[in-house]
Amino acid sequence: MAITVYLSCLLVLSMAGLAQGIKSSLRSQDPGPQPLELKQAFTLFQIQYNRSYSNPEEYARRLDIFAHNLAQAQQLEEEDLGTAEFGVTPFSDLTEEEFGRLYGHRRMDGEAPKVGREVGSEEWGESVPPTCDWRKLDGVISSVKKQESCSCCWAMAAAGNIEALWGIKYRQSVELSVQGGLASEKDYPFQGQVKPHRCLAKKHKKVAWIQDFIMLPDNEQKIAWYLATQGPITVTINMKLLKLYKKGVIEATPTSCDPFLVDHSVLLVGFGKSESVADRRAGAAGAQPQSRRSIPFWILKNSWGTKWGEKGYFRLYRGNNTCGITKYPLTARVDQPAKKRPVSCPP
Repeated sequence: MAITVYLSCLLVLSMAGLAQGIKSSLRSQDPGPQPLELKQAFTLFQIQYNRSYSNPEEYARRLDIFAHNLAQAQQLEEEDLGTAEFGVTPFSDLTEEEFGRLYGHRRMDGEAPKVGREVGSEEWGESVPPTCDWRKLDGVISSVKKQESCSCCWAMAAAGNIEALWGIKYRQSVELSVQGGLASEKDYPFQGQVKPHRCLAKKHKKVAWIQDFIMLPDNEQKIAWYLATQGPITVTINMKLLKLYKKGVIEATPTSCDPFLVDHSVLLVGFGKSESVADRRAGAAGAQPQSRRSIPFWILKNSWGTKWGEKGYFRLYRGNNTCGITKYPLTARVDQPAKKRPVSCPP
């Protein structure tokens, strides 16, 4: 742990001033020899995230990608309106195409399907608490998973949704298999492989049951109320800004993070509001210099391990459908299996 922290600190220090220089050289279209500082930062990245490359050509290619990502991280931080910080992450040697193929799922663009989104108007409450964090209740939120290069974020988010609802309703902690069915993770552990294989879920005992699932209204106030009163929800967002995310609240615009192009499923576990921070929008027309504000946010659980983001979690601005968070808010309804009554046709 101490070595990891030390390497992280070295990476942060080595990034100071380096990104701006790389950004300028990339604009000139003639980067020339890579600066020594960049190679040192790349070496630290390789050590921290256990990266090695098969030949000098591949090393040179990954170094170039790393440089582009470093410059992009600085640009993202300049454009972000919240408190988000971007920089070196486990994905800093991947192209956009590689990252999307390995860690998201098929992009769902356009309008959401016309399905019933109302649970019933009589069930919706009006009052929403100022904060909510289901991580603080024991037995509800399981540990952060690492999907590796298996495009199974949707399965991990769905399993997390069922685990949380079961824990809330029955005060019973369960950890479900991501491989399939409703078996336990212990009985049917996650393999992290993309090659097809026969599902073996029926061989294992179920540890939870679902009776139905629903899609919630595309309204952040109603989503917040349901989250606070019922439990965590699965959402699907545009993951464009997550590749180089390190910490803070992401406040994007529809231009920087298209809310219609969603490609990554995660678990919504809470919401809150930041303390008063310097307003990054101070340079905008009409804004007062040195102004401060509080930022409302969502808390989301990812499936890229604890070395990414805020120990596996991230925060998005709440109130403007950031990155399409309201497009597919789905949740299961859990319940014990009901005993089937015998039915017979009258003679």
